Amino acid sequence: MEEAVSQPQVEELTSVKVRRYYQRSLSPGEVVFDEGDPSDQLYVIQSGEVELVRETASRERVVARLGPGDFFGELGLVAGELRSSRAVAVNTTRLIALDRETLEAMCLEQPVIAIRMIRVLVSRLIEAERRLAALGVDDLMRPVVRSLLRLGAAENGRGMRVESKLAEIAAGAGLSMREAHRALHQLFDRKLVTLEDDVLHVADCEALSGFLEPS
Repeated sequence: MEEAVSQPQVEELTSVKVRRYYQRSLSPGEVVFDEGDPSDQLYVIQSGEVELVRETASRERVVARLGPGDFFGELGLVAGELRSSRAVAVNTTRLIALDRETLEAMCLEQPVIAIRMIRVLVSRLIEAERRLAALGVDDLMRPVVRSLLRLGAAENGRGMRVESKLAEIAAGAGLSMREAHRALHQLFDRKLVTLEDDVLHVADCEALSGFLEPS
């Protein structure tokens, strides 16, 4: 359920006169947004918990579990990308939903909000870097190869072309966009995948599939 919040409530919480501000109440298991949805709002958890889930062909992977005071959906909103994961309420949950215009107004009028967001984003980036360091190259390339093979269209007999964006490739691999980007560059370096006019080309699908075989 989604409801508009009255102006006094908004000002009490933020001290900013905002144009669009909504509260959403969700039941356990209810989806906030799904992979591939437009990124038109950022969410702040007032109560309850939300899991961010990425799907691969074989399983679902929980990439984050968030609670009261946490926010999510900011990267897609700022970058204009489609959602790269699914957000699901773990239990009875209440969210604040902010659109881009409202978020920008809040940051301009209260810079402390922007500073807090930057601190959280830096913390998440550091954690992502640690995770990348812990993962081997093959751990990243194998799911990306699977994603490419699912998304690709046959081309020139043995090859294929992939017109999907990075967010879709990453979602199909169950990885973050940063992880998928790193794996793709490894494939570029090995000449297994090339990029031309925003389209990925694979000259030999059999050679690419070799990464799926146990070493």
